[in-house]
Amino acid sequence: MTARAAAALPPHAAMAQAADWYALLRSSDASSVDRDRWRAWLDAADEHRRAWAYVERIGQRLAPLQDSPDRQAAAAALRTLHDAPPRRRRQVLLGLLGVAGTGLAWSAWRHTSLPQVVAGWTADHHADRGEIRHVRLPDGGEVWLSALSAIDVQYSAQERRLRLRAGEILVQTHADPAGRPFLVETVHGTLRALGTRYLVRLEEDDTLAAVYAGAVEITTADRRKVGLLPAGQQRRFTRDTLGEPGAADPARAAWHQGVLIANGMPLGEVIDALRPYHWGHISLAPEVAALPVFGSYPASDPGRALDMLASVMPLRIRRPMPWWLSVDAQP
Repeated sequence: MTARAAAALPPHAAMAQAADWYALLRSSDASSVDRDRWRAWLDAADEHRRAWAYVERIGQRLAPLQDSPDRQAAAAALRTLHDAPPRRRRQVLLGLLGVAGTGLAWSAWRHTSLPQVVAGWTADHHADRGEIRHVRLPDGGEVWLSALSAIDVQYSAQERRLRLRAGEILVQTHADPAGRPFLVETVHGTLRALGTRYLVRLEEDDTLAAVYAGAVEITTADRRKVGLLPAGQQRRFTRDTLGEPGAADPARAAWHQGVLIANGMPLGEVIDALRPYHWGHISLAPEVAALPVFGSYPASDPGRALDMLASVMPLRIRRPMPWWLSVDAQP
């Protein structure tokens, strides 16, 4: 989660309280006294109302997944998205909503940002929330898409090009008899592979490239900056700037095997890495966000990963609802 996105969220404490209230009021245990106390809490502060609106919005979006009378049919419709041509995906999505018995948009099924959803609708290949997808390219190369990622594949007689529209990919290139260049494009620039294995992550403000074998040549979108990135290094770039290179950690790419490896990674970054694999929300108390994390954790099973973290760190994991995970300091 970017700093801008985190700043837009209600405070963690208010969201934790809102989640507790939401769980109670959705249950059959809420009394009239409880509802009066909830209204008093809601009226007590603006941040309470913001937190309640946030929790309620996520709850409504996930309600079809929990309340659909035919979850197997809904899940089957969801799986057809992976094989549907891009122009057909919107129609599949509308059919999926019919199965769920709701008028909500696709965001009712996935708690994602709108750009990621739109990218998934129209891209040649995409990975859903909680999914890691492997794609074999026409030339024998390979690409892995992390959860909530999307790419277009554009091969011609002159070049081989991937366009990263959302998320993160790991690329393994393959020699081309015709000698066509292999390019990965983002909104911030283009990476030209020089016989390589590398990772590209598209973020809100820049793109991160990390090279594990071979090298890549980075050209910013304004075409004014060009830099060579050799194996063992990583670099961020924007449309008109190239950041300073630093050491690339091979463990960063372990997600393509369903593993998150942390070697002193701040807990906040670990939570950010787990969020795309959780169908709901993970809330993190700011006072524990900087704690260093060490070890290997199942990236595709956030609940289990958090339980493992709590077993070795001073953390408490709360689950007021199946789709809401709250990470707090131990009392």
